[in-house]
Amino acid sequence: MKLTPAFGTARTLALGLALLSAAPVLAQKTTVKAKNDKIKTKTTSATGAVAKSKVTVAAAPVAATVAAPQPTTPMVSEPQVVVAATAAPAPVAAVPAGWLTDLDAAKAAAKAANRPILAVFSGSDWCKPCIMYEQEVFAKPEFMAYAKDKLVLAHFDFPRLKKNQLPAAQQKMNDAAAAQLNREGDFPLAVVISPEGKVLAKTGYIAGGPAAFEAYLKKVVPTL
Repeated sequence: MKLTPAFGTARTLALGLALLSAAPVLAQKTTVKAKNDKIKTKTTSATGAVAKSKVTVAAAPVAATVAAPQPTTPMVSEPQVVVAATAAPAPVAAVPAGWLTDLDAAKAAAKAANRPILAVFSGSDWCKPCIMYEQEVFAKPEFMAYAKDKLVLAHFDFPRLKKNQLPAAQQKMNDAAAAQLNREGDFPLAVVISPEGKVLAKTGYIAGGPAAFEAYLKKVVPTL
């Protein structure tokens, strides 16, 4: 049995069908032109008919411009007196005994007794020089004995820890005192004020204990 003639006939038939389906394509000519966002096509058929089309392509969205991150200025910490590196001293009582915590009351007492005021601004739970000042000078019995008949003492504390926050009324008085005497926010700060309310001197931490601090006070107020 011979299959060759049948196979040849089938192949010839398939080739003819393929050429027939491709004829319209081979008989036409298409030209494509693109410019910017527009595409133009021109098709010429075998009969000479011309078909034109124009398509506008939407432009790709432009990426939003993102500003480069700008450097930020670091926060500036409160001014403190630089001292030699030592083990951090333990905090002392925020307000030593015998000290007033109301500037207006201190001014009234100073005027009545004709004594200068020593107003101290402290950060009892964060400022190392403040803690040293309290331990070495203001909490010492010898300093209290010296100041008893010579000074009106006023103390204004500004703690930071939540557990040490002051009552609202006291914080208000401390803020009012700072607004008058310590606008720069210096810690520690000791302010000497005349009985009439005039600021005579301001100083930070003074090393040397009560004797050194008393010597400083006598330079500011020779009658002490």
